[in-house]
Amino acid sequence: MTKTLPISEARQSLTSLVAKVGKQMARFIITCKGKPLAVLISHKELESWQETLDVIADAEEIAGIREGLGQLLRGESVPFEEVFGEPLSGHKAKTGHAL
Repeated sequence: MTKTLPISEARQSLTSLVAKVGKQMARFIITCKGKPLAVLISHKELESWQETLDVIADAEEIAGIREGLGQLLRGESVPFEEVFGEPLSGHKAKTGHAL
């Protein structure tokens, strides 16, 4: 949920806005004279955005992701059990694999 509100309202309601951001993952766009000025989001969401930006800024990481997706599309995968030495809980093991 994203809501836009003027800075005067945000100032008066800051405590409740922070609580909503933390518990309900709400977002608030704060305006000044009708123009967007700031955004109030949870710390958890900020960290998630920062991590995403770090990933997309890293050319090697993006290349690795693209390579992995290509391998999946070509059916080149290794079963969970073979990688981790135990079955994925709640799933039956499949027989045979590509690679």
